[in-house]
Amino acid sequence: MPERPAAIAAWSDLAGEPLLPLEGGLINATWQVGQPGRAVLQRLHSIFQPNVHDGIEVVTRHLLARGMNTPVLIPTDTGELCRVDETGDCWRAMTWLPGHTLHFITDHAIAHQAGSLVGRWHKATSDLVHEFAFQRVGAHDTDAHMTKLRVALETHSSHRLWDPTARLAETLLQTWAGWSGRLDGPTRIAHGDLKVSNLRFDAAGEGVGILDLDTLANLPIDRELGDAWRSWCNPGGEDLSKAQFNLQLFEASAQGYLAHCSLSAEDRQSLPAAIERICLELASRFAADALLESYFGWDPRVAPSRGEHCLLRAQGQMSLALSVREQQAAMERILR
Repeated sequence: MPERPAAIAAWSDLAGEPLLPLEGGLINATWQVGQPGRAVLQRLHSIFQPNVHDGIEVVTRHLLARGMNTPVLIPTDTGELCRVDETGDCWRAMTWLPGHTLHFITDHAIAHQAGSLVGRWHKATSDLVHEFAFQRVGAHDTDAHMTKLRVALETHSSHRLWDPTARLAETLLQTWAGWSGRLDGPTRIAHGDLKVSNLRFDAAGEGVGILDLDTLANLPIDRELGDAWRSWCNPGGEDLSKAQFNLQLFEASAQGYLAHCSLSAEDRQSLPAAIERICLELASRFAADALLESYFGWDPRVAPSRGEHCLLRAQGQMSLALSVREQQAAMERILR
C-alpha cells in the first residue's frame, strides 16, 4: 500500500493529517487519519460499488438519531459520499469510532456486551424501512456455495491441496445434506457481518459501536445472528483447524441481546440450526477457495500460502459446525 494515498486530497480538512495503514482487514485497504484518530480512509475492494454508500448514509444517520454511536461518512469537498479516482478505485472517509477491536472472545462479560451492543443496534433500526441499492446477491445461498465447492473439486483435481480438501468436503456435504432448519424468513435491516472484529469496545469492555457497514442488507434474523454467534462463541478464533462452540459465551451473549431486542418464538427456534448453517456455509466457501486460491486476503504468519490458510479456516468452521450440532438442544433451552 502507498504510504500516503493521493485520494486524501478529496477531503481538504483531513489532507494535512498523518496517515497510518491499519492491518487486519481482509477486503478494504484502510488508513487511520490523524494521531489520535480523527477519521478512517478506505479504498474499497472492487466487489463493492459506489452506491453501497447510499445505504450506509441512511442507516448511520438513523442510528445517530436513535442515540447510537456509529461511524458516519464524511463527504468530499464537492459533497459526494465517496470519490472514484482516475483508475476506477473507490475511496471514502468515515468518522473515527473510539475503542479497540477484538478478534475472538473468551470472557463472558465481553460476550454479554457484544450481545447487548447488537441488541441495541437492532432495536434502533427496527423501525427503519429501506431498500438497498447495493446488494450482495447470493451471499447466503448455501446450496450455491455447496455447488461451487463440488465444481472446484471436479475442476482442480491436480491441486496440491485436493486430497485434504476432498476429505473435508465429503464430511461437509454429508452434514449439509442432513441439515434441517429454516432457509428463509421475514427480513429486517441487518448489519450482515457481525463477526467480533467488527464490534468496537471501550477500555471498560463495554460495546461502543459497530464497524464495516458495506454488508448492510435486509436479512432474516437467523442469518444475522447465526453469523454473529459462530464468531462470538469460538474462543479459539478462526485460524485453528479444531474449533469448539462455547455454550457459556452463547448464553451470556444471548442474555445481553434479549435484554434489548425481543425475538418471536419462531425466530428463537430457528437460531441454533442457523448457526450450524453459517458454519457449514463458510466451511464450503473456504474449502472452495483453498483450491481456487481466490480468498480476498490471507496472513503469511498463519499459513505459507492463500490455499493453506483457506483450508485451515475451512477445517475450523467444519469442526465448529459439528460442535454446534452437538449442543443444539442446550441452545434451544437457553433461548426459551
